[in-house]
Amino acid sequence: MSLVNTVLQPESRETAETFAGTPLSGDAVAPAVRGEIAVSLPMRHAGTRELRLRYEVQGPADAPAVFVAGGISAHRHVSASAVFAERGWADALVAAGRTLDPARTRVVAFDYVGADGRLDAPIDTTDQADAVALLLDALGIAKLQAFVGYSYGAMVGLQFASRHPARLQRLVAVSGAHRPHPYASAWRALQRRAVALGQLQCADAAGLALARQFAMLSYRTPEEFGERFNSAPEIVNGRVRCAAEDYLDAAGAQYVARTPVTAYLRLSESIDLHRVDPAAVGVPVTVVAVEGDRLVPLSDSVNLVEGLQGRGQLRVLRSPYGHDAFLKETDRIDLILAAVLRGNGAHP
Repeated sequence: MSLVNTVLQPESRETAETFAGTPLSGDAVAPAVRGEIAVSLPMRHAGTRELRLRYEVQGPADAPAVFVAGGISAHRHVSASAVFAERGWADALVAAGRTLDPARTRVVAFDYVGADGRLDAPIDTTDQADAVALLLDALGIAKLQAFVGYSYGAMVGLQFASRHPARLQRLVAVSGAHRPHPYASAWRALQRRAVALGQLQCADAAGLALARQFAMLSYRTPEEFGERFNSAPEIVNGRVRCAAEDYLDAAGAQYVARTPVTAYLRLSESIDLHRVDPAAVGVPVTVVAVEGDRLVPLSDSVNLVEGLQGRGQLRVLRSPYGHDAFLKETDRIDLILAAVLRGNGAHP
């Protein structure tokens, strides 16, 4: 791996001139800064590609650095700040008073390789992990206090801990394992077929929206749907419409508005390509599993911990939100992060 251009290109409205042409270091860090770097990334299945990595850093330069990564829909803007006030994808977890408080933690995140839809090639989680290492090089971060990964981010974190263990103290892997479960891969295959059918009809957006609607059924649980949508269907324009359809339609529309079709397809495939040998993971790992997660069964998390050969500990949550529990059970996730990162109950 090599950097084609290590010049950081910040987008902070407050201190852009501070960062031009230099790694982030010392007292030059603003409350939050965005930028991008050009890299040459040797990819596992697609050869060496010239790419741009878009990142956001929030927090003091001298604070412990924590990399935060979410599902394939997540991005570099983890939480709102004084500089970038728009809503982040994990506002409730990265906030004042939380374990990942940007006032005392340097929170680092990026847009996944392929997230802009410009890379139409197979993308492996090893590619994402190596891209993280390149970004840390450019930011002048020798070692992370932790990598906190949720869903796809947990998979990337496991690869990072396997390929770059010297760059990491510990990993928190929530709702992600060392391999995809065949049942979950089947769900995703059908979702990608929905997109393909839409493309055949010159209706890319409709196909992607339907794929997202299928995905919502796999993210949540029958128990939650039973509580939220337990009302009789209606007849609308001569057709029967069930109670959950408004919710599903809204989810599809929101996803289409922000996600390129190619990005969705390639990152969905990336989940299914994922494989890591737990024995090769060289740092302590806290594995967080959710009972009722239809995509990452508890048994896979148990197998992961067993394969870590003494470097893993398992935390299990009970939640009606299934795979999406990491976005909904924020208080309970924060307690786990506190135990791991603040040392009270951390794995040795």
